[in-house]
Amino acid sequence: MKVLECHNLYKRFGKKEVIKDVSFDLETGDILGFIGPNGAGKTTTIKLILGLQKIDKGSVLINSHDIEKDFVKAIEKVGAIVENPDVYLYLSGKKNLELIANYYRGIKKERIAEVVKLVGLENRINDKVSKYSLGMRQRLGIAQALLHHPNLLILDEPTNGLDPEGIRELRQLLKRLAKEEKMAILISSHNLSELESLCNKVCIIQNGQIVEQNDIKDLKKKMVGSIYYFEVNSTSKINKLYKEAKIMNDTTFSLTVSRDELPDIISNLLSSKIKVYAVYPKNVTLEEVFIEKTGGNIID
Repeated sequence: MKVLECHNLYKRFGKKEVIKDVSFDLETGDILGFIGPNGAGKTTTIKLILGLQKIDKGSVLINSHDIEKDFVKAIEKVGAIVENPDVYLYLSGKKNLELIANYYRGIKKERIAEVVKLVGLENRINDKVSKYSLGMRQRLGIAQALLHHPNLLILDEPTNGLDPEGIRELRQLLKRLAKEEKMAILISSHNLSELESLCNKVCIIQNGQIVEQNDIKDLKKKMVGSIYYFEVNSTSKINKLYKEAKIMNDTTFSLTVSRDELPDIISNLLSSKIKVYAVYPKNVTLEEVFIEKTGGNIID
């Protein structure tokens, strides 16, 4: 089921067009990494989705409701944290949740206890938020966003300021929400290695335009082609056998070949008295995909 649909979004500030024909969608259970260089249009797009800025052209549908034509219906199943969660440091985590619950109809004490357990704050929920770590405050912010049973969660730079343990806890929580709560999650972040282990889809934006969107696995396969690494006892004879081989070091080289060619290559190496210790495909990282698609960190 499509939870979020962005169709041909445009946004201009003065003479500068900052969002140009942006389209993508998000389905139940998806975790989408929304990435791009600084100033590429990530936060602006998120604000258009949430109705925080007016769309110049195009449309946003959330659960089939248009964000501009039927804002209340569209936004009622959305939870979001843009930048840092708003919390009162001098109050307890529980008191913060009770205050937020007053903004919604019918949020009972049982639901507050439910989201506290969901984000793993049971043991510290009665402590003042000023005593929380950044990771705990982030989890409290997510608990606030979950109170009204949303099916779309939008997080803008949720790992900012978190230590490795806080990032790990957040990753586990978001995966659980997507799987167990049947939630669609959109995450804007610069932490590409973390997104790679968390998301199943990626959308890359540069200069206000989408330059790539795909399942991460499919995108990496497309990027790799058929590059294989060979670990051998010596690469001194390799270029005589395969002129196109790229020598990485004294014991490793790479070839761009199909999988079906591998048995013959291995046989040829062995018959040439070259010992083969390992053969494995190139593993492309999300960072490499990002650099390939954006040319680095370029803003026009």
